[in-house]
Amino acid sequence: MNENLFTPFTIPMMLGIPITTLIIMFPTMLFPTPNQLINNRMITIQQWLTKLTSKQLMNTHNPKGQTWSLMFISLFLFITSTNLLGMLPHSFTPTAQLSMNLGMAIPLWAGTVVMGFRNKTKISLAHLLPLGTPTFLIPMLVMIETISLFIQPLALAVRLTANITASHLLLHLIGSATLALVNISLFTALITFTILTLLTILEFAVALIQAYVFTLLVSLYLQDNT
Repeated sequence: MNENLFTPFTIPMMLGIPITTLIIMFPTMLFPTPNQLINNRMITIQQWLTKLTSKQLMNTHNPKGQTWSLMFISLFLFITSTNLLGMLPHSFTPTAQLSMNLGMAIPLWAGTVVMGFRNKTKISLAHLLPLGTPTFLIPMLVMIETISLFIQPLALAVRLTANITASHLLLHLIGSATLALVNISLFTALITFTILTLLTILEFAVALIQAYVFTLLVSLYLQDNT
């Protein structure tokens, strides 16, 4: 185990050069590419999950919004693979970095907002002022709705970062406690190890759920603007 609690969240360096880009590109090489007439089980499962996720995300979109389906599937697979990458021992989790998550959230959010103002200008402006608002509250509500609009990408990035960071820290703490309890009480250490195993399984689920939630929220932003 790492002595420093926050070591897994520091940017890895090699010869003084950050290798974050290489680590981010690594999971994409794990996805097999179908190059045969009959697919194997791995590719079949991958294609089934891709179709299922695409159907869930794009079911409520109009034809204009469905043009983003490839973007959403790529985003979901990318976040899922980078989240699962952090489950490897002594590895680095790119999605635990707020800067990277902001780099994904801001362009996607900006694209949906620009599309909304371009295609549905009046409706997009109408979202800034709820129907039936008293006249004296109009300036305040417009300001509040505008701030809430610009907070959306920050909320996307912070949600993903906080969940991945918190779960990794919890696993780190319980793992350290398990090692410390081995020499004190073997029975207590066994109980702690059981809890650690269950939390590890839960962490795999969290990695998938957070990738789906991030992609789903961007999909909802797009739905509001198309």
